[in-house]
Amino acid sequence: MIKSVLIANRGEIACRIVRTAKRLGIATIAVYSDADANALHVKQANRAIHIGPSPASESYLVGNRIIAAATASGAQAIHPGFGFLSENADFAQAVLDAGLLWIGPKPASIRAMGLKDAAKRLMGEADVPVTPGYLGEDQSRGRLKTEADAIGYPVLIKAVAGGGGKGMRRVDAAGDFFAALESCQREAQASFSDPKVLIEKYIQRPRHIEVQIFGDTHGNIVHLFERDCSIQRRHQKVIEEAPAPGMDAATRTAICDAAIKAARAVDYVGAGTIEFIADASEGLRADRIWFMEMNTRLQVEHPVTEEITGVDLVEWQFRVASGEPLPMRQDDLTITGWAMEARLYAEDPARDFLPSTGRLEVFETPTGIRLETSVAAGDEISPYYDPMIAKLVVHGATRDETVAKLRSACASTIVHPVKTNAGFMARVLGHTQFVAGDVDTGFVTRYAEALMPPTLPSSDALNAAASAMLPTGEGPWQRLTGLRMNAESVRAVRMRIGDNIVVGSANAPPFPPDEEATASGGSGKLQSFSVMPSTFLLSEAGETWLVRPVRTDAVHGHAAGDGGLIAPIPARVTAMLVSKGQAVEKGQPILVLEAMKMEYTLTAPFAGVVQEIDTGLGEQVTEGMVLVSIAEKAQ
Repeated sequence: MIKSVLIANRGEIACRIVRTAKRLGIATIAVYSDADANALHVKQANRAIHIGPSPASESYLVGNRIIAAATASGAQAIHPGFGFLSENADFAQAVLDAGLLWIGPKPASIRAMGLKDAAKRLMGEADVPVTPGYLGEDQSRGRLKTEADAIGYPVLIKAVAGGGGKGMRRVDAAGDFFAALESCQREAQASFSDPKVLIEKYIQRPRHIEVQIFGDTHGNIVHLFERDCSIQRRHQKVIEEAPAPGMDAATRTAICDAAIKAARAVDYVGAGTIEFIADASEGLRADRIWFMEMNTRLQVEHPVTEEITGVDLVEWQFRVASGEPLPMRQDDLTITGWAMEARLYAEDPARDFLPSTGRLEVFETPTGIRLETSVAAGDEISPYYDPMIAKLVVHGATRDETVAKLRSACASTIVHPVKTNAGFMARVLGHTQFVAGDVDTGFVTRYAEALMPPTLPSSDALNAAASAMLPTGEGPWQRLTGLRMNAESVRAVRMRIGDNIVVGSANAPPFPPDEEATASGGSGKLQSFSVMPSTFLLSEAGETWLVRPVRTDAVHGHAAGDGGLIAPIPARVTAMLVSKGQAVEKGQPILVLEAMKMEYTLTAPFAGVVQEIDTGLGEQVTEGMVLVSIAEKAQ
């Protein structure tokens, strides 16, 4: 067995590798950039070596620095994880040339599968079904257009060196072909330094199904069944499951046998994934599944395969790289239950899934699940790397049970102020079509409206929040009384959520237990947010809102009754928009505060004149401090 390994990666996969290595008694050496100096993978490894500045192009993608670190540390092997240099054949060869063990496939295998067109030609020769299309060397505009016309629209233009959804364009009509081709080639050149493309028939109801394969140096190759990765946004996987819903025994045998043929065609060693595209318009059928590409590395979604097979794939990687035969034969491998994984991304679904960065003031995930992460509350989400911050993995006896577990886990996840897709995933998992197993790669686009986050919490959540935040003693939040419902006195609590003032009824019942709430997609919980006194986080079904009770003796939530604008939270003054003696109109912006990278604009409660300004630009102010006083105009 290998005695020491340098992990040429970061984040949750580095932590995942460390975990198995420690169990096997293998010493671990981490590498890190400036941005990752205090990262969890650095703390967990036995040793860590700095390899450069924060940008990946100056650190994690600089192969000679990584090899130098391995040599200097005395590491016996290099594990590339996934992403970065994991599928770089030149790097793999350089590792071997340096006298180190490469925990991955042979460089020749990586090269054989590295270009999509060459890989598809090779698969065709190996009797692996491939999608109808054009893989030719003639890249002239006219030839490509002629081939697309012959295939029949819609077609998919794909960069031959592509990956991660880049360099890919769908064309629905002949008249759109050249514009799409030029766009695809530009992106391919920018991303992969190779503008060459191939053309495929576009599958109308495509499902992304992949097979985990594993080979050793003794000629043994096995499959560990299939995964369904059809729930995607912008060609990036979001939710994965194993086995694939709707997969019958005959189709499973056909697709897994094809995967074995593909692996044997490149003399494969180590962990790899054969990816297929299936036409799901008539359900899964053996004659409607075609080879798409091979990933010559461990996949992000490998935990779901581990959960249904009971196999530690990272351990297998170590054993195979050490020269051992595969620990199990094909007949020993079976499927037990169902598993699903949800990728928790730091992104904002309401803004077309744009990445969200910043400090994780709050990061809470439920217990009782498998959590793969490298961050904790207080850590910073960097703009330099992939926005995935965790993987939530669950296992159940049936698909229905597993869906319910993962939905509950996503709905119970609380993150602030960084935006995440937790609520989005909870809505996907609760959608009737997903529950029924009716999935394809167009699912997110087709049901986008139903999957987007709500603007405000539900009325039940607001009522529960009002009851929870109401002080026990008499105070300004208790003075708004007198409303009666069903002969009961009701206390209404005014709350500010973003730019909205909302009202909750304080006699509403408390939040239901977390299990019931999250399973139903209903209310979650309210908690104090210590960074901002008298401020709360309201969590409901994976969404979080910053909630602050509005004093009833304040005008418009900001101004005391005498026209004094008060600071609602501890903050810094970033803009002063008026001067002393200036006339202002009702609703006119007066000053801007910033707290936790969020801006708060205080406005005039009525038409008047600025009497006093008690703060200045750049000053730090405390909660309740009078900042500007306004005298009301005489009527």
